Amino acid sequence: MMEILYDALLDTLKLIPFLYLTFLFLEFLENKMSAKSEKIIEKSGKLGPLWGSILGAFPQCGFSSAATNLYAARVISLGTLIAVYLSTSDEMLPILISNGIEPIRIIKIILLKVMIGIIFGFIVDTIVRKLQDNKHEGIHNLCTDEKCHCEEDGVFVAALKHTLNIAIYVLIINVVLGFAIDSEAFKLFAGSIMHNSIFGPFIASLVGLIPNCASSIALTELYLNNVISFGSMMAGLLSAAGIGLMILYRENHNLKQNIYITITLYCIGVISGIIIDLLGIVA
Repeated sequence: MMEILYDALLDTLKLIPFLYLTFLFLEFLENKMSAKSEKIIEKSGKLGPLWGSILGAFPQCGFSSAATNLYAARVISLGTLIAVYLSTSDEMLPILISNGIEPIRIIKIILLKVMIGIIFGFIVDTIVRKLQDNKHEGIHNLCTDEKCHCEEDGVFVAALKHTLNIAIYVLIINVVLGFAIDSEAFKLFAGSIMHNSIFGPFIASLVGLIPNCASSIALTELYLNNVISFGSMMAGLLSAAGIGLMILYRENHNLKQNIYITITLYCIGVISGIIIDLLGIVA
């Protein structure tokens, strides 16, 4: 029990610097943003999936949380957010390194995730632009959305308030998930991947949606022990957005949209995993 609480607290503390810097940036935008600056962000957003997928590949779950907050404030596009989620490696990289996997294999896995993130990120943005008929959605005001009335506090204090609110939320969810993942029911569910190789990508992608680093650790370990295929591991790691999905449901106040994003992430993971296995791609 103490180990679960310690891990939850440690994971939450790691996020705080990312959260604070992100909210500080958003508070600055809300206070200083002009119509001209907003247009600059809109134009740069066309390359968002490219940069989002590249930056998301860095082994820091904090980047997916930062990207989620930027999306909730409509600073980045949906395609950029999806690209970040798909390329985020969470705990995959440390596990591969600690198991002595050759650097070239690790680079191949990361590049494959980045490539998939870029492709689907641009596809999502293209679809969204057509559906919205080129309508631009402006920057959201965090204080208005949260009804926290912190505008008078100044950007530094306001950013700190938002950070603490999210940190407490993340800590509570991490504790709950920690106990759930440690249960026998979860172990049996994860173990079912071993006996369903045909449906591996479907199950692995579902496991990846669990907003906890334990899912990416389990998937990577199962692959390294030849229990699941490379495609199944990739399916799970592609849908494993780390803490991002958890924050999405907290910060983006459109439940229907959040569900669509989750389903999209799951489907991309499954489709990519199946294609990888059919093509015989390995790392």
